[in-house]
Amino acid sequence: MVRVVGVRFKKACKVYDFEADALELAPGDTVIVEVERGLGMGSVVYTPREVDPAALTRPLKKIVRKADPVDEERHGFNNEREIEAFRICKEKIIKYSLPMKLIRVEYLFDSSKAIFYFTSDTRVDFRELVKDLVGIFKMRIELRQIGVRDEARVVGGVGVCGRTYCCHGITDKLKAARMMDEAEFAR
Repeated sequence: MVRVVGVRFKKACKVYDFEADALELAPGDTVIVEVERGLGMGSVVYTPREVDPAALTRPLKKIVRKADPVDEERHGFNNEREIEAFRICKEKIIKYSLPMKLIRVEYLFDSSKAIFYFTSDTRVDFRELVKDLVGIFKMRIELRQIGVRDEARVVGGVGVCGRTYCCHGITDKLKAARMMDEAEFAR
């Protein structure tokens, strides 16, 4: 059996499964995990549960460790840099009159790359923008176009029903609640 735990990276982000090994984890713990791009920092959403390896659709990445104060400081520093990068990128978008709306900037945990998420109704030639951003930040820059539903999930808002968008506030909570119920039922 494999111990699996759910981790969320951003407030309205999807919950991803990771292998917990022998770490003692509880919901709300901050952890450092292996991700495709290196290391990432996220929060534990549900307690570890035992899963049959045959039931897994793909190999799971591992939780490296619980976050320490140095990791928390680095995360805070990255958040400050994300805010500054957002401001600078918006200025550059206006400068180049690009038909795009900047949604969010995300720095990788090790600060090796910044990802700029945007929406646009048309195809955007942002080569000059990328050159400027690389010159300013001296790191790898990726611009990633997302859809309007993804924007709503990231930004949030209120629907015609008067409640917050389901894709922002409820969808992943329902999955986490279902997993916790399954874990309780298995006991």
